Amino acid sequence: MSVGEVNAGAGSGASFCPVERRRYVLTAAILASSMGFIDGSVISIAIPAIRADLGATLADAQWISNGYMLFLGSLILLGGATGDRFGLRLVFGLGIGAFVVASIGSAVAPTPILLVVARAVQGIGAAFMVPGSLAIIAKAYPRAERGRAIGTWAAAAALTTIMGPIIGGGVLTWLGDWGWRLVFAINLPLGGVALWLLWAKVPDDEPGPTRHLDVVGAVLASIGLLALVFGLTGDGSDSVPALSHTVLYGGIGGVILAAFLVWEARVKVPMLPLRLFASKGFSGAQALTFVLYFSLSGVLFFLPMTVIAGWGATPAEVALVMLPFGAMLTVLARFSGSLADRFGAGWPITIGALLVSLACVGLGYTAHWQALWLGTMPAIIVLGIGMGLVVSPLSTAVMTSIDDNDTGLASGINNAVSRIAGLVAVAMLGPIVTSVFEQSLGSAAELAIFFGLPPAEALSPTNEVLRLTATNTAFATIAYIMAALSLVSALIGWWTLDRRPVAAPP
Repeated sequence: MSVGEVNAGAGSGASFCPVERRRYVLTAAILASSMGFIDGSVISIAIPAIRADLGATLADAQWISNGYMLFLGSLILLGGATGDRFGLRLVFGLGIGAFVVASIGSAVAPTPILLVVARAVQGIGAAFMVPGSLAIIAKAYPRAERGRAIGTWAAAAALTTIMGPIIGGGVLTWLGDWGWRLVFAINLPLGGVALWLLWAKVPDDEPGPTRHLDVVGAVLASIGLLALVFGLTGDGSDSVPALSHTVLYGGIGGVILAAFLVWEARVKVPMLPLRLFASKGFSGAQALTFVLYFSLSGVLFFLPMTVIAGWGATPAEVALVMLPFGAMLTVLARFSGSLADRFGAGWPITIGALLVSLACVGLGYTAHWQALWLGTMPAIIVLGIGMGLVVSPLSTAVMTSIDDNDTGLASGINNAVSRIAGLVAVAMLGPIVTSVFEQSLGSAAELAIFFGLPPAEALSPTNEVLRLTATNTAFATIAYIMAALSLVSALIGWWTLDRRPVAAPP
């Protein structure tokens, strides 16, 4: 679950759904959310299998992740507004339909480029599906019953987030590399049932009042981020994009994103109201979210490739090692939220970010041990505790830093920032991983050896040692960089977030 999702769509308004049909709304929302959570939590474990099965390069793997994150991050605010404008059931259903169709395309994709295209369409569908999942619950249930319904949704989401990687890892281990296709194929029955419930059991809701949709802002954000990511990642033809390529497309992306900010400052109803950033607490929360989720995404994207393709661990083993991360998030969510209420959000967030930094140091330091259970897993437990202390208080910090009328919008912005952080992290860190890996190969540099892929042919003992050393060095470099950035996020939290009880007067 991303920061702010639990608060998304919690607007006011009369219920459009009869009492006897509300359970269908809740079930459809849970099924639709499960698709997104399964894809989000399993994709990093599936990447090594996808690369091996399709012969994908590291840049291809980055695009498989980023094609989805690009459009989800840039369009999610537009998706929420569209649901308000044209009706939640309609827009939510269209988002589910697009996500399911794109999932089928992903499951049968014969080449990396077609998988990237399918993932991009999946991201577009998710941008209209994700905000709708909670918004439609909030609209279907009256205020007195809304908390219980959202609690049921959150519990199902937590269970999906925890069990998804375990089931996915087991499938990949038992069926081999081609089993990654089932990770996407499972969305067909889930989405199909959700759509049937929506159209057959849930009455249509009335569209909201006519409001301007910031389509220009959404297009500028999407194209700007696309150019920026293309500049950092390239098209996969080179292991590391040429500097001229990065400067050209990165510069184009920067100009377009600057134009996006100018547009948002002048348009009457902006997708991203810049006035919210006048609040020190809100700006600090967004900066912290970007830096911390950049760090988290960087570690979690490259760790499975290191462990599976480098050390020879199975996807099931990796899923079990990652299990404490989701468990800690779930167990600590309520506790850390209470800490934020009692002591202010700044304290648990700062401590949590420091623990994330410590966990990244541990992952980097133990990388050369190749000790999955005694080295990697303890660091993952600390990582889970750190993020468990951050997620709920960070949502609290966002919600309490702005006026009550803007809470839904602020939550959506925070959600988008966390996803864009992951997008940029995967794009920026790929060239670093490749460069360190290639420079560390030594005499084996002339062989066809690539980070995150097992060798096509058996290597001599000497070259195998060089490959493992290069793999571990590349990942350790990423882990140490992420540790430094997590430390920066802790400092941001200490300087900008309130360290007083929520009820205390300013």
